[in-house]
Formats: sequence, C-alpha cells, structure tokens
Amino acid sequence: MNSPPADLSRYGWLSLGVALIVFALKLVAWGITGSVGLLSDAMESTVNIVAAVVALIALRTASKPPDARHHFGHGKAEYLSALFEGVMIVVAAALIVFTAVERLLNPVPLEQLGIGLVISTVASVINGVVAFVLIRAGRRHRSIVLEADGKHLLTDVWTSAGVLVGMGLVALTGWDVLDPVIAIGVAVNIVVAGVILIRDSTAGLMDSALPESDHDVIRQILAKYSGPEVTFHAVQTRRSGRQRFVSAHVLVPGTWTVQRGHDLVEAVENDLGEALSDTTVHTHLEPLEDPRSWADQPSGSLSTDP
Repeated sequence: MNSPPADLSRYGWLSLGVALIVFALKLVAWGITGSVGLLSDAMESTVNIVAAVVALIALRTASKPPDARHHFGHGKAEYLSALFEGVMIVVAAALIVFTAVERLLNPVPLEQLGIGLVISTVASVINGVVAFVLIRAGRRHRSIVLEADGKHLLTDVWTSAGVLVGMGLVALTGWDVLDPVIAIGVAVNIVVAGVILIRDSTAGLMDSALPESDHDVIRQILAKYSGPEVTFHAVQTRRSGRQRFVSAHVLVPGTWTVQRGHDLVEAVENDLGEALSDTTVHTHLEPLEDPRSWADQPSGSLSTDP
C-alpha cells in the first residue's frame, strides 16, 4: 500500500526514440519541399524531443521511494514535467507564428510536394500509434506525464494533418499563401493543447482531490464499517502523481480497547488500499463521546454519505 509507483521509464524511452525519428523525417520533408508548414511541424517536434527527455527524468524520479527529504515520495515530479511540456508547446507555437508571418510577407513556391506529403504522412502514422500507446498506459497507471506526452503527440498528428491539407491545397490551387496560413492555424491548435496541459498540471501541484469515481469507492468502503458505534468524518483526499492519499478520522466508543480500535482502522486501511492501488491511507482514532472529536472537521472534507 505504501510502496513507490512502478517505474514507467520504458515509455519515456519509447517517446524519446520516436520523437527523434519523427523529427528527422520532418526535417527531410521540409528540406525537400521548402514548406514553412512542414518546417513548423518539424519545429513542434523539437518540443517533443525536449518534452520526452523531461518526461523520462520525471518518470524515473516519480518511481523513487520516499526518503529523508521527501516523506511522501516524489510523485509531483510528474506535474512539473507536464507543466514544463505545456510551456514548451506554447513557445513552439510562438516560433511557428513568427516563421509563418515571415513567409506570408515573402512567399516562396513549394517544390516536390508529393515526396514531402509521403514522408510527413509516415511520421504522422508513427506519432499516432505511439500517442495511443502512451495515453492508454497513462490512463492505466494514472500517470499525467504519459497522458500529457501522448496527448502532445496526438496534437502533433493533428498538426501534421493540417500541414498536409495546406500542402494539398497549394498543389491544387497554386496559392502558396495557403501554406503559412495553415501554419498559423496549426499554431493556434498547439496553444490550446499547451494551455490545457498547464491547467491540468497546475491543478495537481495544488493538491486537487481525487476524482469523484475514487470518492464513490471510498464512501462505499466506509459505509461498510459505519454504524451506531463507528463514524467517519474529516475525510480528505489528494493526488501526487500516481500516488493517492486518503486521510480520515475514525470515531468509536471510548470504552473500546486500543486493540479493537486498531483492528478496525487496519481493516479500513487494507480495504481502501486494495480497492484503490498506490494509495496511502492515514487514519486518526477518536472517542465518539468527546465533543472535541466532532469539532475538527476541515472545510471542504469529503462527505461520507454513499
């Protein structure tokens, strides 16, 4: 129940390797065609490389057990990684806009669009497959780093799709101006993705409560033990990367022995740990008859009504 999260760095290595391959493919496509859209796509892929390196470090850090300086583990390293990735995405978008505006002012005809389209399509397919793998793994392991990296790659897929559409329209119409216009549209899409990542990672750093689905599980377990002699309150939850934390006050008759109270909280903690993986549970035993036991409910604590 208190063991550190599993080491998911293998997914970080996968993301980094694919980012390098895709970046190389897009540079080749840009070099062949001269498309600013493909250049913007390649520039966005540099963010993928940097983000993959940061994600890899964060995944390895988050898997470390608690130590003398980090009593609750290192799970928040994942939020820092996701926050960094969000900021990098926004920076990449700004660079894309700068490049696209310059091309709007000084249009350049595109060359060998067919080869460029093929190379960019291959890169997009690779990104799409890996994005699916990362998002699925992120949801299974509740890793915001993997989800952020996967969503970023998925954004890259849509980015590439926009670029391909722009190049196709240039090929059909001969209007070179469509290439930078599409690139600016791509930048807007990237900004949205970056802002969402920043928002989600910031929420984690602010110790947001567990999702309502987890709260429902907690209520059901506590209801199993509740009765005339047992009451729960001051139930609070938070998430730190993949780690869940639950704390609760357990009110029992003051006449109970220490052993009986201990047996109860052990059973509660064990059930919560089995129902919610990677969960650390803290309980505080209090006498039911003491008015002070009822006066220490923090504002915003979870209602235990099932």
